[in-house]
Amino acid sequence: MTVITLIGYRGSGKSSVAAPLAARQAADWIDADDEIERRAGKSITEIFAEEGEPHFRQLERAVMQDLLSRESLIIAAGGGAILNAETRADMRTAGPVVWLNASVEKLEQRINQDATTGSRRPALTTRASQREEIQHLLEQREPLYHEAATIVIQTDDKSVAQIVDEIISALDSPS
Repeated sequence: MTVITLIGYRGSGKSSVAAPLAARQAADWIDADDEIERRAGKSITEIFAEEGEPHFRQLERAVMQDLLSRESLIIAAGGGAILNAETRADMRTAGPVVWLNASVEKLEQRINQDATTGSRRPALTTRASQREEIQHLLEQREPLYHEAATIVIQTDDKSVAQIVDEIISALDSPS
């Protein structure tokens, strides 16, 4: 098996889906953001605060290059990993790229339900509200998610098991 990369905005379900998908595919899995934090020895929020977003994006690129060169791996990519054109190309070369797509409302709800978001994930814009930030960043990122994705799964109102079933079905379908 090659690498399967899960992409999508923060809260789209990448980390939740990665482990059960990996179990079904007899593969390992890794959360790229967790790996960045492990290698840096600090949280993403701390990296942003101390070294800035450009430094974080360099770390993210290096981690993604490493992970995408492996075999039998499910990667839960960071929401902004698709910002780098080389990373998008590497994702597609490595194997299927699954975009977990969700509505702004669902993303906001999931982000607010995740107790770790505030401490580990920085605000990425100076927008007044979280919803405005999500809308603004999705406007920028959706074309890049489209470019990178080989499979698109709508995740609103679906369980993790349903999402994993849809991914497996899409992977098994002839292109």
